[in-house]
Amino acid sequence: MADRSDRSSPRPLPAFTPGRGFANLPVGRWFAFAGVGVALVFMISAAVTVNAIEETREAKEALVDVVDPAALRLLEISNTLTSQESSVRAYGRTNEEISLQEYRKAIIAEESALGTLTALLPRMPEGQAVGAEVAGLKAAGDAWRRDYAERVIAAVPTLKTDAARQNAPVNATRFNEVRQSLEVLQRHLNRLHDAGVVRLDAGWQALYVALVGVAAALVVAGIAAVLIVRYAVLRPLAELNQQVRAVAQGDFDHRLKVERPAELSELSGHVDAMRRRILAEWRLSSETQRKLEDQTAELKRSNGELEQFAYVASHDLQEPLRKVASFTQMLDQRYSDQLDERAKQYIAFAVDGAKRMQMLINDLLDFSRVGRMGGERTRIDATVPLRAALNNLGATIEDSDATVTHDELPEVLGNRPQLTQLFQNLIGNAIKFHSQDPPVIHIGVRRDGDMWEFSCTDNGIGIDSKYTDRIFLIFQRLHGRDVYAGTGIGLALCKKIVEYHGGRIWVDSENGGSTQSAGTTEVTEPGENVEKAPRRGTTFRWTLPTGDLDE
Repeated sequence: MADRSDRSSPRPLPAFTPGRGFANLPVGRWFAFAGVGVALVFMISAAVTVNAIEETREAKEALVDVVDPAALRLLEISNTLTSQESSVRAYGRTNEEISLQEYRKAIIAEESALGTLTALLPRMPEGQAVGAEVAGLKAAGDAWRRDYAERVIAAVPTLKTDAARQNAPVNATRFNEVRQSLEVLQRHLNRLHDAGVVRLDAGWQALYVALVGVAAALVVAGIAAVLIVRYAVLRPLAELNQQVRAVAQGDFDHRLKVERPAELSELSGHVDAMRRRILAEWRLSSETQRKLEDQTAELKRSNGELEQFAYVASHDLQEPLRKVASFTQMLDQRYSDQLDERAKQYIAFAVDGAKRMQMLINDLLDFSRVGRMGGERTRIDATVPLRAALNNLGATIEDSDATVTHDELPEVLGNRPQLTQLFQNLIGNAIKFHSQDPPVIHIGVRRDGDMWEFSCTDNGIGIDSKYTDRIFLIFQRLHGRDVYAGTGIGLALCKKIVEYHGGRIWVDSENGGSTQSAGTTEVTEPGENVEKAPRRGTTFRWTLPTGDLDE
């Protein structure tokens, strides 16, 4: 018994003891080590990349947004100064007013370009030196205008066309200073432009190197992942697969063992332990199967004897009972005038006992046949067995003035005779245990998952909730035979029919409890008197498989 109990509760597999050495590391650690190395390379490459991007951005901003616009503004200043010089000389020679106007416009353009250039100085590399040169250029331009341009303009009313010639030496000296200032500033901006180009190229080169480093890190990570997967996963898996295939082909004693990695080593150890256990259980089950086959043969023989007993019970046992009842009734009829009242009462007891014995035998036969003889289940409209049951109960329904209604019933998977017996027993009980009012019975149904839930609701005397489990036991009665006739098998037969169909049956506690008095129920064991309690109405519920399920 102890061995059998141990087998019914399998013990867990023994704890796994991992091997030692780098090869026995878990795959996760292999990937962790490779990941740390790749992460370091990525971090370095990322730092270099960010620095290169920042350097490139700064070089681009200095070159494109500052130096080159400053050079363009310097070119505009140079053009405006040249325009001023030519306009003043033309005015001094020709005294035409249009030349003077062009001079004034050139001054305004110079001031605009000079203001823009001055605004760029805070962002300019070597901004202080460039600012000094810009200031020198402005001073040279102001000196030229003061010593030459303004004098020529002032001398035109008196000297007329000779004003430019008399001031020519001053013009040559001052404007030469302007050209020198422009050249100094231009050379400085050219140097800054060249330096910015070199810096920008260096930034791009650093960025390319960083991107190559990232690509190299990706390649290294891919190679490392491939090597880890190949040598730490694929090869051991292939080895384990070969061992498992050998077992699957019939070599059940073949040992399963993989050395690396730790996960597959543990897996192979557990699988091998399960192989040994399954092999032992299979050998044990083979022996158990042989014993089960012997017991099945014995069971078939026993069932054959039970069938024979049922035949005898349905024929041979009932024949003496019929004779006892018949001859006892004949005795009462023929010698009635010679018997006193006590003798007639004894004869009535004998006849009643024989008839009740016949009823018990018939009910026991019905109970034993459920699921054993003619129990094939098919798809059937539940209305068909319900109508058959109502037809069988026609006289009882008419005598009791009962009203039976039902919902539109679905198709179920069941046995027609047994379902007829089920409806007949439940409706018959509802009529039998009616209250003072005429019986009103309703058969309802609703879908409950893959089952149909049926209900049989009446307005009868009801059932106390403390007896709802007891009523489905065979030969259990809640009333004395002198109150309600019956053998106490009806509800037990209903339960067996429902369970054979794969469902369950119960009393709805919401409708089976105590309510206002509509009659009294005497609750007894055979030969026992129990308390009386008021009840009203009972609802039996049961489930049956839907018609779209396979048997």
